Amino acid sequence: MCGIVGWIDWERNLENEGHIMANMMETLAARGPDASGMYLTKHAAFGHRRLSVVDPENGAQPMIRDRGQRRYAITYNGELYNTPELRQALESLGYIFRTNCDTEVLLTAYIEWGPSCVEKFNGIFAFGIWDEAEQTLFLARDRIGVKPLFYTRQGSKFIFGSELKALLAHPEVKPEIDSEGLAEVLIIGPARTPGHGVFRNIAELRPGHSMLYSEKGMYLCQYWALESMPHPDDFDTTAGTVRELMQDIVKRQLVADVPVCTLLSGGLDSSALTALACNTYRQKGLGDIHTYSVDYLDNAQYFKANSFQPNADAPWVQRVSEFFDTRHHNIILDTPELAGSLLQATISRDLPGMADVDTSLYLFCREIKKGATVALSGECADEVFGGYPWFYREDMINASCFPWSPNLDVRMQWLSPEMQSVTRAHDYLQERYHEALAEVPRLPGEDAKDARMREIFYLSLTRWMPTLLDRKDRMSMASGLEVRVPYCDHRLVEYVWNVPWHMKNFHDREKGLLRQALVGILPEDVLWRRKSPYPKTHNPSYLNAVRQWVLQILDDTSSPLRRIVDVDKVRAMAQPNAEISNIPWFGQLMTNVQLFAYLIQVDTWLREYKVQLV
Repeated sequence: MCGIVGWIDWERNLENEGHIMANMMETLAARGPDASGMYLTKHAAFGHRRLSVVDPENGAQPMIRDRGQRRYAITYNGELYNTPELRQALESLGYIFRTNCDTEVLLTAYIEWGPSCVEKFNGIFAFGIWDEAEQTLFLARDRIGVKPLFYTRQGSKFIFGSELKALLAHPEVKPEIDSEGLAEVLIIGPARTPGHGVFRNIAELRPGHSMLYSEKGMYLCQYWALESMPHPDDFDTTAGTVRELMQDIVKRQLVADVPVCTLLSGGLDSSALTALACNTYRQKGLGDIHTYSVDYLDNAQYFKANSFQPNADAPWVQRVSEFFDTRHHNIILDTPELAGSLLQATISRDLPGMADVDTSLYLFCREIKKGATVALSGECADEVFGGYPWFYREDMINASCFPWSPNLDVRMQWLSPEMQSVTRAHDYLQERYHEALAEVPRLPGEDAKDARMREIFYLSLTRWMPTLLDRKDRMSMASGLEVRVPYCDHRLVEYVWNVPWHMKNFHDREKGLLRQALVGILPEDVLWRRKSPYPKTHNPSYLNAVRQWVLQILDDTSSPLRRIVDVDKVRAMAQPNAEISNIPWFGQLMTNVQLFAYLIQVDTWLREYKVQLV
């Protein structure tokens, strides 16, 4: 993957602004450690940081191509998995290619088909294309939103980039946050409302959207959305289709000119990708797949099963690795580095995140990068096939709010009265929840149970899943590691979206349909293992570390966190003898331990970004 930035300005000669572009590009150096490039014209400036994955010699960006008297430039972050088919179609129309990279194919597709080109793409992408003759900018983001793209429009200026930090590096973009931005961080966070950039006047191009921008104005287009329709296939056909799709998806996503691996937790999702990758590699004579897992020092000693995390991963990782004869690497993290990386994880995400769930992934990816450049990850199978507790627990299904944030009152305990008032906590959460429900594509004639499950799936796909995709992108790209997410292939998402709940819930098991589709591919015990979420540390030394850190922050009278929280209540919660709640306040993994780490990240974010509350 890569990092992209761009600046369009009708009142300023951007040929003289290379130094500003260089500063913006430098913030994305980790995303693209292999090369950088810049394209400057009077009204358009593009920057690019490159991570070389395919055709390292010839894929430099920004890439420029001429067609007749028209010149086009592209800055692009992503991968197209149907590059061969697109290339063949374009060659049949008379185009000649100079490289083997997907960047040239994507740019040529735009030259030929214009904005509708995105409808032909299978991949993950965020890109900008400048048409010099028409003086127009075209921006687009992939259907699911795997790759990020933020923008701001201020007067004659339009600025975009892969991450918030790139926009904030422009001297005229200020790190200001208003009451709505505070509500995003403190009430919705660590999730984020689609399209919301948190900082004032900054927005995110939503998944499945494109934009045309010119001196005449800005025109947004939604080129893709989930559509609800009757599912015509019986169960056996459905399982067979899922199986065929998964095989094709993994085969396509293994293509690279650099080392590829899989992330292996021993759970259903990652084990399936590992199995399919191994089969593909051996059919092609490419040797063994390298697999990577993460665990924590002394976790076996302190692990305690609960309804969200029923068993430890380590024995299952070994089982799968041995069964498929992978070359396995087990990464062990310790408390000091886990807590010590909270600052870096915050900067990588540009916002407070998922505490040790973020930092562990950041450290994990840093280690993987020493041996691989591309990794396949099992992210998002739970959202597509129905794996979370809120697909099964009646109290969560029937909750009148986002099912992963049912305990708003827990947040109210540590928020200051001022912040409770400013953010309009309960009202804001309800507004965003009903806004999401209003988007759900309904299926006429569907009974109440199935209609509610369709809502739960939509909420999970469009409000919960982006949190995990943000986390995966930022933590991996902070080390220049490209992580691909096969379960986000839009063909799979579209197909499974309309599969009735009773099929997805085959045998009354989470992801029952996916399990049945993988019969014969995975060992039976792995196939029917109960879901266990991303591993977190159970070592009490981590709790002690973040407790002490929070108390130090509260003792610092200059800390911006003191304005955000009820200092006395948080101080009482952080005392060594205080009872620690294991009830998650966000998702499955965020309990009071993670709350302390989250507050550390809030403090870090406010300080490091010099956030101005307006």
